[in-house]
Amino acid sequence: MRGTASAKKKALHIVSVYSDEDGISFGQTAVDEKGNEIVAIPDLLDEISIKDTVVTIDAMGCQTDIAEKIINKEADYVLALKGNQGNLHKDVIDYFNDPEFKQKIKQDGNYHKTVEQAHGQIETREYYQTDDIEWLQDKKRWKGLKSIGMVETTTEKNGVKTKEIRYFISSLTVMILLFAKAVRGHWAIEIMHWHLDVTFKEDSNKTLDATAAQNLNILRKLALNILKLVDVGKKCSLKRKRYIICANTTKFLNKIMSI
Repeated sequence: MRGTASAKKKALHIVSVYSDEDGISFGQTAVDEKGNEIVAIPDLLDEISIKDTVVTIDAMGCQTDIAEKIINKEADYVLALKGNQGNLHKDVIDYFNDPEFKQKIKQDGNYHKTVEQAHGQIETREYYQTDDIEWLQDKKRWKGLKSIGMVETTTEKNGVKTKEIRYFISSLTVMILLFAKAVRGHWAIEIMHWHLDVTFKEDSNKTLDATAAQNLNILRKLALNILKLVDVGKKCSLKRKRYIICANTTKFLNKIMSI
């Protein structure tokens, strides 16, 4: 929340627990440094029930104690893997760089491909997942680790192709469709952040009191949930929908109250 920064203090970072299937935020906490998210995530997980869910976290949250916390709470994890886990990251990259291993994954049916067209571009995603991990040197450090995965995303726009490759570790057994759903679903929280910044202009708000700023963040998330659910009679962006409702509050008040 950039607007909460001043000459005397840094901006607040809000760590959120977001349900992709429900489209709502179930919890949050604030830290004053992005690196402190590593400490905040286990505490936040202690405050909610995650039993029988799949928890996805970006690379900063790919930590052994966080993985253990998730398993102890009877949930599963799909954690993004990057350079902060040096040898493990390198080993997984080397594995998926071997064409024979990738071909075997396909033959075993642990491969899934999707093609989507939106915003003037074509996005092709190829998901790979394998439980062939006995060779991993760091395997024993990660409680519940059962598989590793990779996603190759190829974006084509105006005849130009770009490729992004991401790697993951997971407590899931090989279930490629569930793995793909978890990886893809993680972007829902990024979309939420985008709406907070763009639809609600959160970064422009100069509320400096930390408690007030957090309360406003909660209210914006509630308002965002309502915007997704209320029907204004036409298909439009959430920003446009917000304007339509505010221009005729009386007309839509009953719809909002019945949600």
